[in-house]
Formats: sequence, structure tokens, C-alpha cells
Amino acid sequence: MIRNWFQRGRKVQRPKLSFVVIAYNMQREALRTVESLSRRYQKGSEGIEYEVVVVDNGSAQPLDLSAVGDIGVPLRLIRRDQARVSPADAINIGVAHTSGEFVAVMIDGARMLSPGVVRGAVDAIGLAREPVVAVLGLHIGPAHQRETVEQGYSKHVEDRLLEDIGWPADGYRLFEISSWGGSCAGGWLLGASESNCICVSRDLYDRIGGYDEGFEMPGGGLVNLDFYKRVVEWPDSTLIYLAGEGCFHQLHGGVTTGERQQGHSFEELNEEYRRLRGEGFTAPEKSPLVFGSLNPKHAPALLSACEKILETHSMKTVSEQCAPYLAPGKDSEAFSE
Repeated sequence: MIRNWFQRGRKVQRPKLSFVVIAYNMQREALRTVESLSRRYQKGSEGIEYEVVVVDNGSAQPLDLSAVGDIGVPLRLIRRDQARVSPADAINIGVAHTSGEFVAVMIDGARMLSPGVVRGAVDAIGLAREPVVAVLGLHIGPAHQRETVEQGYSKHVEDRLLEDIGWPADGYRLFEISSWGGSCAGGWLLGASESNCICVSRDLYDRIGGYDEGFEMPGGGLVNLDFYKRVVEWPDSTLIYLAGEGCFHQLHGGVTTGERQQGHSFEELNEEYRRLRGEGFTAPEKSPLVFGSLNPKHAPALLSACEKILETHSMKTVSEQCAPYLAPGKDSEAFSE
């Protein structure tokens, strides 16, 4: 049982938080991800105890994090030479090396965070007895990178975009150059099917058996969706979305965005899931508690989410709904008091 970290509105104790980041052949991207976890980048993280454990899951060239310097919190790099193509066991190994009461798993080391994730996650933990805190995912660029790479999107373009917004000086400007991932196209307004930075108690992680190592496909197949679904559907859990925060996917040639996706459609990934679970994957239906704050820099992401919802739910805008009554020639006296 998780203790109540807040009591009658007064903070009693903040839990220690452990981030576990899995990296494979992503030297360029992992440095940015670790930078986004640094205390100098994470706003409001003063006084919060957290650590970062990075697992290099068999990269051809060993991951080198020296360029990121001192990130202000404990940083541990674990190198695995005999790694599997699925990161499931690497995640479990990384979690085994943590010391926090809560763990935040980032299955993809190419995901940069916005600056309020650490503070938001720790604050959100105090809202529920068994919290599942989810940071939703976006792709840098105008659409999902599986689409944009066919239109000329590249690492060079991505580097230029990050230069344009002056990252990492203001991490919230990432929302200006990114689009929602397919698993959470409705942003904070609709249910998602996964989180690429998901925080749960170590107790819950152990009770459900961590990440299922039966998922053996490259990239883990649907192992991250499976973990998300299992913790969200845990009877006593409360799903909490961190509004205003995100994890941003950098282009790195991974399973879902690069050439290795060829031959591994969602249906093929789902077939492995079906073999393990007895049925195809469906997103959990639990309604989230949305917690956080917004500012004008979130407007592009909110607009994109709203457009997606209007499109998929056959809803009209206010202007479209009112248009028949405001058309030229309508008798306005019929509407006067």
C-alpha cells in the first residue's frame, strides 16, 4: 500500500523518483533526453530527490554521456553487451538498479521531456492512493515521423527546428514544433493507449511483474502498450495525465519511425500481443484525472488535439453550429428578448 504523501492539504514527504531510460544506437538523441532530465532543465525540481538510470541496450558504439556533464542528480549508465532486440528485460534490469519509491519508465531514450515533468509527477503522486502518472507523447515535426520522413524530414531538419526555438533554454517551446503521436492523438482531451514516460510506484511495478519479457519483437512490439494497459486497469489505480507536459520523439531510425518498421505492421505486432494475452490489444477505457497547468505555448498542441477530436467525433465548431441562425436575411427579431 502506498502511503498518503499529502495530508489535509499539507505536504508530509515527497517520494524519491527514479527515471529509467532505455537507449539503443541513439548517441545524438540520448544526450538531449538526459539533458531534459537534468535539474538545471527541470523547473521546480529543487528539493525533489530523483535519479536517472540509463540502460545502453547493446548499441553498436557504446553510449557516451560525458558530454552532458553534471546533471545535478545521480546518473548511472548500465551497458548491456548481450542485449535482446526487445528492450523488455533491459527495462526490468534498469528498474532493479533504482532506489526510488516510484519509477518512471522511458522505453525510448530518444524522448525529450518538457521542463515540468519531475515536479508535476511528484505533485501528481500525492493525488491518489495508487497513482499512474502518464506523460503523453509527441513527435517533433508537423506529423508522425513515419509520415514526415517520406516528405523530407530528417535529423538535419530536426536539428534546425531545435535551433529555431533555442532549445534547451525554454523546453516548453517544443510544443511549437511537434505533433501528437498516434497513440495519443487527442492529447490531454482523449484517452491514450500508451505513455512513453509512465510513472508508477515500485510496489505496483513489482506486483504486476514489470514489463513482460514474453514480448520478443524488435523494439518490444506492443510491450509498452501492454504495460500501460495493465497498470491503468489495475483495480485500485488512478490514471493521471500531466497536462502541459510531454515527451517528444526525436528521429532516430527506431522500430516505428525508421526502416526497421518494414515487415512489422501493427497487425503483426498485435499478433504477438494476441498470442500472449489471448485477444488483440484495445486501449484502456479508464477516464484520466488531468492535472497540471497550461500557457500560450501549448496552443499549437491544443489546437491539433481539438481538430482531431472534431474530425473523429463528428462534432461541429461553435461557428458551424450557430451559422444557420446567423445567415444573412434571417429575422433577428425572432431571437430578441
